[in-house]
Amino acid sequence: MAEIKGLVDDNGTIFHCNKMLPSEYLSQLFDVLTELEDNECHRTKQFPKSRLHKVTGAKGVYRVDIDKISGWRMHVLYGDDKRIHLCEVLPPKEHDRVLKNINSKKKKYK
Repeated sequence: MAEIKGLVDDNGTIFHCNKMLPSEYLSQLFDVLTELEDNECHRTKQFPKSRLHKVTGAKGVYRVDIDKISGWRMHVLYGDDKRIHLCEVLPPKEHDRVLKNINSKKKKYK
């Protein structure tokens, strides 16, 4: 049986995704969350659906693409407890101001 990496949603990110995301992207959200939980993806560092990668200029913050074309994204952190902490979902118009968003919401990114 495959190992599962735990996801922590302290900020209610999944709830916000459910409210904010258009209905056509909800199934992609669940595919991305499933990929983030898959320990094999973390071991091989291959994330074909979510394209998980570091945010340039922000310490420890990673970006996950819910949908690459539309621009819906999510920020996550790797915790000290070896689990992934979901921080927030970003609509397409906000992802260009990434560092400004992270610096203004430091409470979510700890």
